[in-house]
Amino acid sequence: MQNTIIYSKTIFPLAKTKMILTFIAHMNNIRFFKVSCFVIAFFTLVGDSIIAQTKSNTETLKSPNGKLILTLDYSNLESIRYTFQADGKILINPSVLGLDSLNRIEFIQKTHRSVNTVWKPLWGKRTIVPDQFNEITIDLQTYQIVARAYNNGIAFKYVWPAGGRRSKDKTQFNFSGDYEAWFYNGERHNLGPDKLTDVDGTRLPVMTIKANDHAYMAIHEADLEEGEPLILASKKATKNFTVASKSNTAWRVVMYGRTPGELVDSHLIELLNPAPDKNIDFSWVKPGIAVWDWRINGAKVQNFEYKMSLPSWKRMVDFAAENNIRFLMLDADWYGPEFAEGSDPVKGGKVAQVHEIIAYAKNKGIGIWLYINDVGGRKYPLEQTLKQYSDWGAVGIKYGFMIGDPEEKNIRTRLITSLCAKNRLLCDFHDGPVHPYGQIRTFPNALTREYGPAQLDAHRTVAPKTFVTEVFVNMLAGPIDLNNGLADLTQAGRIDEPSPVPSTLVGEAARTLIMFSGVTVIPDIPENYKKNPEILEFYASEKMPWRESKTISGVIGEHITMARQAADGTWLIGAATDEKPRKLDIPLSFLGKGNYEALIIEDSKDSDYRTHKEGYVSKKIRVTSTNKIQVQLAPGGGACILLKKIK
Repeated sequence: MQNTIIYSKTIFPLAKTKMILTFIAHMNNIRFFKVSCFVIAFFTLVGDSIIAQTKSNTETLKSPNGKLILTLDYSNLESIRYTFQADGKILINPSVLGLDSLNRIEFIQKTHRSVNTVWKPLWGKRTIVPDQFNEITIDLQTYQIVARAYNNGIAFKYVWPAGGRRSKDKTQFNFSGDYEAWFYNGERHNLGPDKLTDVDGTRLPVMTIKANDHAYMAIHEADLEEGEPLILASKKATKNFTVASKSNTAWRVVMYGRTPGELVDSHLIELLNPAPDKNIDFSWVKPGIAVWDWRINGAKVQNFEYKMSLPSWKRMVDFAAENNIRFLMLDADWYGPEFAEGSDPVKGGKVAQVHEIIAYAKNKGIGIWLYINDVGGRKYPLEQTLKQYSDWGAVGIKYGFMIGDPEEKNIRTRLITSLCAKNRLLCDFHDGPVHPYGQIRTFPNALTREYGPAQLDAHRTVAPKTFVTEVFVNMLAGPIDLNNGLADLTQAGRIDEPSPVPSTLVGEAARTLIMFSGVTVIPDIPENYKKNPEILEFYASEKMPWRESKTISGVIGEHITMARQAADGTWLIGAATDEKPRKLDIPLSFLGKGNYEALIIEDSKDSDYRTHKEGYVSKKIRVTSTNKIQVQLAPGGGACILLKKIK
């Protein structure tokens, strides 16, 4: 260990300083004595103070509220290590930070800053988001380490000069206990809960950790400009996770909450992304609910058979206009066979019908989304295609089946999102997309992506417990499109996937509110929604952007209760459970003063996701903020509450 003398912003190795002073001490004439006095005076004036440390060099970074502490230790001059402490308990033991190119620390420049402001997103979980953190930047010889402490987590990233050589990411997360963890698992049920010592191999984020009943963490990344998306690795019988992916530009993030709901309500990932380009106008971005033509295909009602064509589209637009639903999403095959290289995304298939439905929908205030996949997106000039869609009057694109490794996908996703912003198009990425990492702050048009098992396709591998797990894992990454909201849970008559979904009618409605997304895509035909007017009213009341969101309660893998305030001030509550029936008491303390009418929709007594899926009961009562509402959830079911203030 090498001792050092520390100045206010700069650290010099003590050995070098001793050499200088020894040299001065051997000077015998007055001229050199004067020089030595000048040198000592210079060292004294460089910083505000001089502190000699003989054992260790550490930097402590506290959250604005002082409850989270990030300690950086560079005492051995071979690597920098960090420790994470929350509410007086160390949760991450000393863990390595940095890249292989660190070498020995010969010189360090430190700068500090604090930020206390607010972010006002165009849309999101709430209208005003505090943006408060303390930050330190450490300049090494070859790159920088930037670290931040927020009230709900810590983050750090590595910054190297343009053209600088990247090297292996050495970041570690050496947890202090053998905690429980859950992991993203593609279009399957999440991995976990696993003890950390049982994990052997690589895992994908988000990694959600329960340290105890009052301490939860989640590991993810933010602002992935370039490089390979995050991969985590661990060896069995250890509690140490390392970054297995190639180094990238993203923030390494440790989210923290005293309940799993605090992780859900966090904005930490978005806040670590840069603000939008001031030269790009995003005022046209509007979130909302969309009806969808993919799952209606083949459904028969009142001597009418739904198809993915103009007559059906018009019926869907009419329904949307009647029920405050903002969009109709057209899926694959509208410009020809989905994977055929000859399917021209601006000339093929039903292009003439698309022109007509866009015009018809525009007259009714409904926006049309258009599907395109990587075959059409690469075979034909993408920028011209997107401009053409914008010129037609489409409001967004659903992009499917992107090819390439995760790094290539991220590059292309960022390109498409940017081109869409240029052409005033919203984005929804499907079919194995790159995980969200807070892009909605920089590009508010990036409304959602299918980061998880969309239940209509993945019901063979998912169960009710999947939904109440992924909201605490996948959804922490950002807005998710999983196509909840089915009204006929048998999917009878559908061409693509005519098999039942493991949920109940009320549970399906609740899931549309709970699952955070900038476009909530509901998949059924109008007639099935109209059979259930109370539930249809609940859908029609989901008016975005949300003014406020609050996770009222939840246990990972068991249940969750979410409240959101709609754009018109109406409050909505959704609750969902796993395979077990559940009785929940929902406090209404989040309400403002005054009286409210509560429409309560619950599973019927004989409801069950395996048998009787569509039974429900409803009632109206008067409540205030001092009340609690008790709801009964069937196995695999849910509850919905609509709260309107009485004037």
